[in-house]
Amino acid sequence: MNIDLDYFSISLLIGGFSALLSGFVVFIHNRRRLENVAWLLSNITSAIWSFGYFTMITTTSHEVATISNYILHFAATLIPVFYLLSVLSITGEYYKHKIQFLVTFIIGFIFLLMVPTKLFVKDVIPKAHFNFVPDAGLAYIWFTLFFFAVVAYTLYFVFKKYKVVNDQVQKAKLKYIILFTIFGFSGGGSVFFLTFNINILPYPIILFSIYPIVSGYAIFRYQLFDVKVILTELIVFISWIVLLVRTLLSASIYDAYINSGFLLIMIVVGVFLIKSVIQEVKLREEIQKIGLDLQKANTAQANLIRFMNHQVKGRLGNVKNIFAELLTDDYGVMPEDSRFLLKKGLEEANLGVDYVQNILKGASAENGTLSYQMKEIDFGNLVETVFEEQKSFAEEKGLKIDLNKNEGGYGVIADSLHLSEAIKNLIDNSIHYTPEGSINLKLETTEEKVIFKIEDTGIGLSDNDKSKLFKSGGRGEDSLKINVNSTGYGLAFVKGVIVAHKGKVWAESSGKGKGSTFVIELPKK
Repeated sequence: MNIDLDYFSISLLIGGFSALLSGFVVFIHNRRRLENVAWLLSNITSAIWSFGYFTMITTTSHEVATISNYILHFAATLIPVFYLLSVLSITGEYYKHKIQFLVTFIIGFIFLLMVPTKLFVKDVIPKAHFNFVPDAGLAYIWFTLFFFAVVAYTLYFVFKKYKVVNDQVQKAKLKYIILFTIFGFSGGGSVFFLTFNINILPYPIILFSIYPIVSGYAIFRYQLFDVKVILTELIVFISWIVLLVRTLLSASIYDAYINSGFLLIMIVVGVFLIKSVIQEVKLREEIQKIGLDLQKANTAQANLIRFMNHQVKGRLGNVKNIFAELLTDDYGVMPEDSRFLLKKGLEEANLGVDYVQNILKGASAENGTLSYQMKEIDFGNLVETVFEEQKSFAEEKGLKIDLNKNEGGYGVIADSLHLSEAIKNLIDNSIHYTPEGSINLKLETTEEKVIFKIEDTGIGLSDNDKSKLFKSGGRGEDSLKINVNSTGYGLAFVKGVIVAHKGKVWAESSGKGKGSTFVIELPKK
């Protein structure tokens, strides 16, 4: 049978094949998601309608045209139903509009039952320059109204959502849904004129063949589905089709064997490629989920820090002030037996304030919210000042403590307050975790950096301990046995401050009971 291909028949063929390719590629990517299944059903019904209409207008057999008419109209009654389902699921609106979809499905099913009757299409007859075109029955006008009412309703709720969405990517997705809805249904709907004997040829039919291209662009650019997997599958499937066609059109048996071999290799490679991309996408999704969880955790931590800063710290400060006032005798002379408890209360309040302060500073330094006043200072002088302040604390514990400073310039750009607190924290740590022996502080300088080391003969660090240090709440295994007031935030504060100064800090130790060395490196001015 010779088929004359013209503008209308070519548009129908392109639209049908494009719809099939789009539907199956999306479906094969993920068979379990409602939007993928709905997209497949919508595109299959569109393709069936397209091929059915193509056959009807090009065949010379009235019997073939009649069967084609039934087939295309079976699909046509389901196109708006599945398209509504597709758009509702893509936009996440299915459950909100579930009743409307069920009503649409029931009405579509009623028209489906009418398709083989004369009420729907009286006959297929020659019209314009087409061999056969449907001639509308009494019920066809109601089907037409139903068809475009569903399209209008779909456009209405998508446009309504477009107006209230603020996210620009979401707005772009909705915009393209609106575009390919208009393209697809205005192109395909142009055939209704001839069905009602209105002599207007369906020139807009080309828009039907363009709609899969517009929808495909939206899928790939704005990830209506997982774009990377879909693109991989599309490339693989096209390569399979090309090799299959080459195999079928082989000029000789030898060429057929060669092409078949290439096809087999490409099928195996393609399957592995698709699987690897799917695994990569799943891993990416898991990473994104972990990122969201971390973001929530960081938000929760920030809220906790604000609560501690405004409530816990404030309450402890009030308690501290109350004990301090009672010890001044401004409220009368306290009984001698109670003064010990008042002093103990003041001491505990001070420890509580320090405890909360350390946690707040450590968390703020770690997450980068600590503010700094940077200016040029002499790092050597800063270390010497802190050393003199902490020297008596070490000596009271019976420890020998020394500072050795090499000659050279120690100029750095720094916040002297926070940097001195970081140095004090490290010296305090060494004093706390050195039961006996010595602590040796060293200051060195090179052309590009200044180096500060604290070497002690303390309890040392295991590899497990070193992995926990410099993190929020990170403590060594035996730290609480030695220092019951350890918060685990002190070294997190130190690292946050040093990193803010574009420096490095780390700990070295040969193991438990073998002492520790903490090292700070800062860039010179």
